[in-house]
Amino acid sequence: MKKKNKNLAKSTRWYRKTHRIVAISLLLFIVIMSATGLLLAWKDQLGFKPSTVKVASNNTPLISLAKIEQNAIQYIDSLKLSTAINRIDYRPRKGIAKVRFEDHFTELQINCYTGEIISVKTRTADLIEMIHDGSIVDYLLNFKTTPLKLIYSTIIGLGLLFISFSGFLLWLKPKQIKKNKRILSEQ
Repeated sequence: MKKKNKNLAKSTRWYRKTHRIVAISLLLFIVIMSATGLLLAWKDQLGFKPSTVKVASNNTPLISLAKIEQNAIQYIDSLKLSTAINRIDYRPRKGIAKVRFEDHFTELQINCYTGEIISVKTRTADLIEMIHDGSIVDYLLNFKTTPLKLIYSTIIGLGLLFISFSGFLLWLKPKQIKKNKRILSEQ
């Protein structure tokens, strides 16, 4: 029983030391992920994501997606911003198309019946999400793939799993040692 306690104490010391090293190494990244995660959870309430405008149809036919794209590019070009479109979120029931761009965080909302630009807003939530998942570094370095995001996410994920596991063992092992000592004293 004493040898078992000695082994438990030894492994507890190892887990405590390793837990501390991993936790301190990842502290900044854990704080960043926690803070940005909270901001993303509250993005609608904090106004980080532009709300969708709804347009009445008045029995007017929808304009073509090509016309929406052309109007978006023309407007963004007038602002001297990159015209590379990332995606067009087409919502014909709401009469709106949201246009997002590749190289900046601008979102245009375009009336699907007239082609008029209704709203021009910054998608702060996209920037926060990129900080949260680490892809901001790939974006700033202009990588076409996301190697740093994958490395960052893997290190954080494995580190958090280890901290959770070792934290549980740091809670459990002293209880086992105490139980073993009690059994030993009763003998």
